[in-house]
Amino acid sequence: MYDSVSWTMLVQSASILLREGLEVILILSALIAYIIKTGARHHLPALYSGAVIGVVASFGLAMIIETFLGAEQSKLLLEGVMLLLASALMIYVSGWLFVKQDPRAWQSYIHAQADQAMRSQQSGLAIGVLSFLAVIREGAETVIFYHALTNSEGGWTSPIIAGFVIAAVVLAFLFIAMRILTVRLPLRPLFIVTSAFLFVMAFRFLGAGVHELQEAHILPESPIDMPALLATIGFQKTIEALLPQLVLVALAAAGYAALRLRKATPQS
Repeated sequence: MYDSVSWTMLVQSASILLREGLEVILILSALIAYIIKTGARHHLPALYSGAVIGVVASFGLAMIIETFLGAEQSKLLLEGVMLLLASALMIYVSGWLFVKQDPRAWQSYIHAQADQAMRSQQSGLAIGVLSFLAVIREGAETVIFYHALTNSEGGWTSPIIAGFVIAAVVLAFLFIAMRILTVRLPLRPLFIVTSAFLFVMAFRFLGAGVHELQEAHILPESPIDMPALLATIGFQKTIEALLPQLVLVALAAAGYAALRLRKATPQS
């Protein structure tokens, strides 16, 4: 039987993997679902390869950070750059999905059967890179957190191992459940939901990436008052980080308005 300290370690260990892995599971599940639904299964190897390479690279990146980039500023700089890259790719994929949910655009896609925005090698590479960035961003942090936890406890104790295994099993079940639920969604709702989810993640990553660069003293900080609810959603509390988020929202609103106008315009 575990005592209170052991249970605390178990919960702490499980929370690390659950916290860092949940976003990855959601992103990969959404991408896999729309790839399958659109008949572009040839992109799945790129996605899986990106994820596997991301897992392997997480250990190398964590080692580099702790060995050569031990300074907190270097960690923040690396994290900020990775967040911004992931945000850019999520915006790209989200935009593609949003455009293709339009029935006229999707019908054209089906008739052409060779839409370069989805079926080209460049798109497969983009999906693989997005998968890689989603995994390595969280993976490197996970390795570092577990390294710190095991060092403080004198190694991989049974509570830490138990917490890791429990979290891994929970994430595996969540991944399977997400795969089943998302693949069963009708095509258009799947596109809309996945596009919206990736946009929200891109919005959060964009603000967080700028914030990390501010923490690394690369960018200036001009704090502003922010309601707690908006901060929880992902709005940043500095002008420099909030401004690109607002620009992104404005561009998305303009794109939505343009799509609605296109739908309302009679076909010639």
